[in-house]
Amino acid sequence: MEVYIWKGDWGLPSIDTACLEVLAYAKFSGAPVKTREVRRPWFGSLPVMRHGPETKLTKFQDVVAYLRKQNYSADVKLTPQQASDAKAYIAMLRQKLKPALLYQWWVDAQNYVELTRPWYAKALGFPFNYVIPGQMQRAATAILDSKLQGFDLEGDQAQIALFKEAQECMTTLSQRLGKEQFFFGQSPTSLDAIVFAHLAPLLRAPFPSCALQNHLKACDNLAAFVTRITQRYFSVKDTGSGDSGASKVSSEEFSFSWLNSLISIGVATVAMVSYALLSGLVQVEYTEEEPPPVDNRDKTTKRASE
Repeated sequence: MEVYIWKGDWGLPSIDTACLEVLAYAKFSGAPVKTREVRRPWFGSLPVMRHGPETKLTKFQDVVAYLRKQNYSADVKLTPQQASDAKAYIAMLRQKLKPALLYQWWVDAQNYVELTRPWYAKALGFPFNYVIPGQMQRAATAILDSKLQGFDLEGDQAQIALFKEAQECMTTLSQRLGKEQFFFGQSPTSLDAIVFAHLAPLLRAPFPSCALQNHLKACDNLAAFVTRITQRYFSVKDTGSGDSGASKVSSEEFSFSWLNSLISIGVATVAMVSYALLSGLVQVEYTEEEPPPVDNRDKTTKRASE
């Protein structure tokens, strides 16, 4: 089994929440999964889990269900009550914390300009580094616009509302975790995977605008929770180097067929030509050519001979 992911950084195996959810759950369940970092996501969003030629999974719940069929599960020891509690906490996290993280990465102007866009532009290969960051920002903005109807995302009230819910969510999680290593005792579950995936990038990324990050750091047990999982389940070779420009030596991309190679060449060519035309590096001039003059002497000679 292989999981294709966004690259890691800041001591994490990936900086993307969805990728971290799958990676952490696979580790907790004991599934033998190899990771492949992708710089050119030809097949859409990440992560993608593949197992053989037929299996291609992109959603966390589908990965969990598939691994369970393969006899790998991190939730096997949960009681029915614990399983119900886990679902409630996950729903709270996705409703209250996730929107604030989208704002933190993609809407906060300082974070986007100084961290998010430069990071993805460097992590992506050409021509995706010119396209994907803007697409991801627009997608995040659309989600937040739908949630915050009546609020201007560029105004302070939107941030205040989002961060208030996120801070309440983190405080609730901190109280639930208490002094335990994991949320349901000594073994991590799907809840631990999802909480880790949301908190780890928030804790580790060098945000220039960091009010939400500061609240997480104030929750000592949650910060220790992130560190514990990172150290125990993700070795140095599995994580980013801490340099935002660094990439793994072992990074691999999707294996492309000859058709995908032709498509990549075509896209790159179109992008380069378009850039050259728009920037004025290449100018195209159109001239009208006059038709060649008609030689009437031949017609005169022909009439004379008749």
